[in-house]
Amino acid sequence: MSPEGEAAAGTNAAQERRDEQQPDSRVLGHVVQCDGARATISAVADTSEGVVNGIWTVGKMISINLGNIRTVGLVYAIGKSDRVWNHGVGNQIEVSVELVGEVRDQPPTGKPVFDRGITNYPYIGAIAHRIRKRDLQAVYDLAGRPSITIGQLSQDESIDALIAIDDTLARHFAVVGTTGVGKSTAVSLLLRKTIEAQPDLRVLILDPHNEFAAALPDHCVKVDTSTLDLPFWLFKLEEFAEVLFRGRETVPEEIDILRDIIPQAKSLYRNPNSGAFLKRGGEALTADTPVPYRVADLIRQLDERMGMLEGKLERPVCRSLKTRIESAINDPRYRFMFNSRLIEDTIHETIGNIFRVPHNGRPVTCFEMAGMPPEVVNSVCSVLARLAFDLAFWSEGKLRLLLLCEEAHRYMPSDPRLGFAPTRHALSRIAKEGRKYGCYLGVVTQRPGELDPTILSQCSTIFAMRLANEQDQAIIRSAMADSSASSLSFLSSMGQREAIAFGEGVATTMRMKFDHVTPSLIPCSAGHAEPVSRGNGRDSVDLVSIVQKLRNVPRPQIALGYAEQVSTQRQAGDTEYRKPATLAAPIEDLDVSFGLKETTFGVKPGF
Repeated sequence: MSPEGEAAAGTNAAQERRDEQQPDSRVLGHVVQCDGARATISAVADTSEGVVNGIWTVGKMISINLGNIRTVGLVYAIGKSDRVWNHGVGNQIEVSVELVGEVRDQPPTGKPVFDRGITNYPYIGAIAHRIRKRDLQAVYDLAGRPSITIGQLSQDESIDALIAIDDTLARHFAVVGTTGVGKSTAVSLLLRKTIEAQPDLRVLILDPHNEFAAALPDHCVKVDTSTLDLPFWLFKLEEFAEVLFRGRETVPEEIDILRDIIPQAKSLYRNPNSGAFLKRGGEALTADTPVPYRVADLIRQLDERMGMLEGKLERPVCRSLKTRIESAINDPRYRFMFNSRLIEDTIHETIGNIFRVPHNGRPVTCFEMAGMPPEVVNSVCSVLARLAFDLAFWSEGKLRLLLLCEEAHRYMPSDPRLGFAPTRHALSRIAKEGRKYGCYLGVVTQRPGELDPTILSQCSTIFAMRLANEQDQAIIRSAMADSSASSLSFLSSMGQREAIAFGEGVATTMRMKFDHVTPSLIPCSAGHAEPVSRGNGRDSVDLVSIVQKLRNVPRPQIALGYAEQVSTQRQAGDTEYRKPATLAAPIEDLDVSFGLKETTFGVKPGF
């Protein structure tokens, strides 16, 4: 090398030194091989005194000096070609790096700026060294986009891990990781930071384990089966049939009858003094129109159909459908659907309570599903997802909603034969079109391999925590579009709270560690916040309370002016099955078929 070349190399090496006391003669490594995506660096693992410096480690960013450009690479493998360690002499090692992008100083300020992709590839002999802190900050700089801090970089904990909150929300996000790595804690941290940055955002959490309410005590309201008011008439025909058939295959003949009698029941509710049922076409009502109707009118129409001479052939079908309806309305687990007070047009109150309009300082709704019948979960999730999209659409962007699906593979399985089709369609619609109208989707799952690939492909920002399953790792690897695919080789060995973030919400693939969360704000199931004692605690177990919750049968109600206590053994068709006409409240105002005469839960006090 000429004297001028040696002087230039010395200047470049001095420019990149992290330690001012480091002598110019110490070179960390040189490029000995390079292709279009990767490079190999020859370096020395120890000093002349035999001390191992530990400069080269897997997972760290390094820099290759090309004069006014510094190529950034990620170390993904280190090794000695002879696999032998020599004491007392320098041990030559080969460092394999994946080329990520370039850092150049922007004139006239000299501020380092990072660009993805490679314009000038490293040449043989180019100097390689540990990356400067300023360059590392430039790699993850968001170029002025609104951001929130969610943790620190794994390589340098003095540098904050930032995500672009607008892009993360608008283009949907996913948090994946095996059980016990801190997914729920990370999600609660993301939600808390997001709400602070965007207080006008409404969040609905589908919480199958009843754990997020404890993590967001100042921001959320809790909705469960005892407080949920989701009237059955908000359900579309497919969703209502899923409830009646308890997740089993539907009977087409019964569905056809439902499709005929539900619009007639809605017409009767809107025109109670008509004296006869309006035929379809008189009003623009269908089985899917969210208009109130009474289950009593459905049963009455079925009775009339069975009593008609020409209806002899469909009597068994009507009788079977009537039995299904009565079984559902008498099931105490379905009180949130078939409560007598819900026969009023309470759609404004229902939507306002669930989607927090107005939010009154608590924009998050934790919808706890642990006590909900498994066969009705699909229908309820379908209704809520459909309403979320419709509200955002018709509000013309004024109402911004985030629907967060915990254990998302339960609602959107990869096998199209599994799951509930309307739920899959409702969530797919949000994933594909929601960002245009302000309806966003958050996906949380421990098995991305069992998740619908269409849904995951629509999530433009992914936080991948530790994953041990090879199929799950392959799914995440296929979702990574940039040149940092080798980062995913660390998925099976990452620590607690660690994640690899990639996609639109970050500048480039980022290995980071989430902020520490106060123990009192860690998600936990209700009643399990404190550790369970392993001693002899038999006397502390309230078996009566456990059995009462297991039966899920409410206590008898006190008789009110518009409701009365009745025997739970009375069946449809008995002499006093329907309420006498002498009551103050007209029969049209009460759904006498599902509570006042057949069950003990009747009308809740104070309603």
